[in-house]
Amino acid sequence: MAAPGEEEDVMARYRSPLVSRYASAEMGYNFSERKKFGTWRRLWLYLAQAEKSLGLPITDEQIQEMEANLDNIDFKMAAEEEKKLRHDVMAHVHTFAHCCPKAAAIIHLGATSCYVGDNTDLIVLRDGFNLLLPKLARVISRLADFAEKYADMPALGFTHYQPAQLTTVGKRCCLWIQDLCMDLQSLERARDDLRFRGVKGTTGTQASFLQLFEGDHSKVEELDRLVTAKAGFKRAYMVTGQTYSRKVDIGVLSVLASLGASIHKICTDIRLLANLKEIEEPFEKDQIGSSAMPYKRNPMRSERCCSLARHLMTLVMDPLQTASVQWFERTLDDSANRRVCLAEAFLTADIILSTLQNISEGLVVYPKVIERRIRQELPFMATENIIMAMVKAGGNRQDCHEKIRVLSQQAAAVVKQEGGDNDFIDRVRADPYFSPIHKKLESLLDPSSFTGRAPQQVAKFLKEEVRPALIPYQGKMGGKIDLAL
Repeated sequence: MAAPGEEEDVMARYRSPLVSRYASAEMGYNFSERKKFGTWRRLWLYLAQAEKSLGLPITDEQIQEMEANLDNIDFKMAAEEEKKLRHDVMAHVHTFAHCCPKAAAIIHLGATSCYVGDNTDLIVLRDGFNLLLPKLARVISRLADFAEKYADMPALGFTHYQPAQLTTVGKRCCLWIQDLCMDLQSLERARDDLRFRGVKGTTGTQASFLQLFEGDHSKVEELDRLVTAKAGFKRAYMVTGQTYSRKVDIGVLSVLASLGASIHKICTDIRLLANLKEIEEPFEKDQIGSSAMPYKRNPMRSERCCSLARHLMTLVMDPLQTASVQWFERTLDDSANRRVCLAEAFLTADIILSTLQNISEGLVVYPKVIERRIRQELPFMATENIIMAMVKAGGNRQDCHEKIRVLSQQAAAVVKQEGGDNDFIDRVRADPYFSPIHKKLESLLDPSSFTGRAPQQVAKFLKEEVRPALIPYQGKMGGKIDLAL
């Protein structure tokens, strides 16, 4: 620890890489102490304003004093008060009261700690979603542009990571986009479903406020409504214990975990495509892929996304377990856990979205490699077309099938046992049996004839589902993102 008055060496203590290395300044601030305690003061102001409007003896001078000191926070005094009192909320009540001596008597009037604690958490969660949603929309927009550009480019499809029928580069990208569009809807729904805890008292019964207003139930209800509106929420939870139900946190982290799963799948696909040398993430001019192997072009951004997405997916276990052990109106074993998992979930989601945006803005496609891989596999896929063409030319289906079986096995042996290229079509051209269709082989092997409706699906999907989903985020797409690390 640094001696009193000395500046602490920040490099001499652990700092979470989520903040120090990766996350955006905006998301870091959203979960900062300054945002948290500044929000507490605003909530105390909202409460006092609403109580005054409903007839409690609170003066304009007291309100003005509170308004003038919302951001005048003496963090050193608050830390000293908390060390003495062992209570963070009362430490900040005393600190706020110190700079608001006229309002000191009415700060936190009738409230419990969760009035500021839980309501601030809900504001921060809402604001966190509002930061993530435009980032997610930007990623979808970038990938949509990529899908549109490569909607017609045939590529080898894979099932079980084995060669399958052709798709297109754009159609495969639409699989990624569709998952992200589901996540966009889920995040919007989770944000919009959030309610305010409101003004509920120590066990959620509003008894203290009923006493303040001398049994006037309508004023207590109006107090709850006024403070909820001041905080920017349309609704408050009608019933709470001391806290809002911790199932709310499950819903929040579940949609973020689902987003993590989507991004893990996308970036795994990109890593596999990089190994195939078909598509690569951006690679900077001076970037080093390996300290030992200078030729390496490792997909480090996609690997980072996968690494952090795994962390994001596991965090949902925390609120699941926390909600299950909240005895009666509440226990405090939720607090320390929530300080960690809620912030880390949003910070991690923020990081992987920024990284995926950077990836999607610089994806590099290698058409010649893609074409070569198609040429290696397409001859076998074309066998059914060859059979049908031969039958139309007067051939016998069973005889043709047997001829193709023999030739395809010979070609497969060249590929697997000798490491050569697939020469199946060369064998068909050399066999007189297939002379009736020799002139048609090129058209029978046109890759675009094997992609089905993939290009049309891309166009329809982008027009009818993707672009409309992005309309609320127009003007928030921003420019390209550059990763510092």
